[in-house]
Amino acid sequence: MCSGDAVSAGLVSGDPFEALGDGTRRRILVLLSDTEMSVGEIAAELPISRPAVSRHLRLLRNAGLVAERSEGARRLYHLESEGIETIQTYLLGVWGEAAARFQMLADNTAPEPR
Repeated sequence: MCSGDAVSAGLVSGDPFEALGDGTRRRILVLLSDTEMSVGEIAAELPISRPAVSRHLRLLRNAGLVAERSEGARRLYHLESEGIETIQTYLLGVWGEAAARFQMLADNTAPEPR
């Protein structure tokens, strides 16, 4: 199954916002933003063990934010674009509405000319 298929097939079981609530998981996402990495490579960048990295990756994968692929005996992890886009769309919707309301309030409460 292709990495994007898990999200579109509804196989995502975790809450992406809950997954983002942990600083270590957010750091893993930053590390994966530029390149694929193995568990060992990620662990080398963090002050936690490889088993702990694996647990964080499992939560991120279940939330649809990270996917993996096999390369020989190694598993390489990368950002799952559909999961990231879902969060981005949600946040833009929330902040977009708030920004529009603020703009309307600012336009309607402009100071009177002197």
